[in-house]
Amino acid sequence: MKGTRLVSEAIAGLERPRVLLAASAVGYYGDQGSALVTEQSPAGHDFLAQVARDWEGATEPAAAAGVRVANLRFAVVLSRSGGALATMLPAFRLGLGGRIGSGAQYFPWIALDDALDAILYVLATDSLSGPVNITAPQAVTHLEFVRTLGRVLRRPAVLPVPPIALWLAFGREAAAFMESGQRVVPARLVAAGYRFRFAELEPALRQLLAAPRDGS
Repeated sequence: MKGTRLVSEAIAGLERPRVLLAASAVGYYGDQGSALVTEQSPAGHDFLAQVARDWEGATEPAAAAGVRVANLRFAVVLSRSGGALATMLPAFRLGLGGRIGSGAQYFPWIALDDALDAILYVLATDSLSGPVNITAPQAVTHLEFVRTLGRVLRRPAVLPVPPIALWLAFGREAAAFMESGQRVVPARLVAAGYRFRFAELEPALRQLLAAPRDGS
């Protein structure tokens, strides 16, 4: 956070660059249940929401100096080589995967290729400043996510995940995020004309998991 403010203040004193892309997260919105969440939705009140608010606030010096600042609110980025999906895969491949909690909470996601393309798109699109949700347009519940992953892997996905397993695998705050839900949509990206490679979950997972793993 201090680093972001330092960068913002440095950019504010330069003639160029005139664009700052700052990473944030959909955790900004807190637990929103089944409500549809866009960039216009209010911030949440939990710890992760407070961190995201403060992090975005650290870009204010650059914005005040006339720099185009985009706060990229990332969903869970799906990649076979790291992050949440890679952490889930060993259990799912053994047929031990399943829902978190009731499974009714929404699980915001985006394929890695789309996350990278969206960053470049925002960088090149002058009309995009302020918050931009970097998430796939197809909102799914966690139960839908695990069932789809199980189907792609051809493994059962019926065992509920106990809270202690979440804490050990992801840490307490990340586990709390996964037990909550945000039905986030990329309203501003879509309005600006961005076209997703993977708008739906199953094709995204099939593409991600079809490629050979490193070293295989």
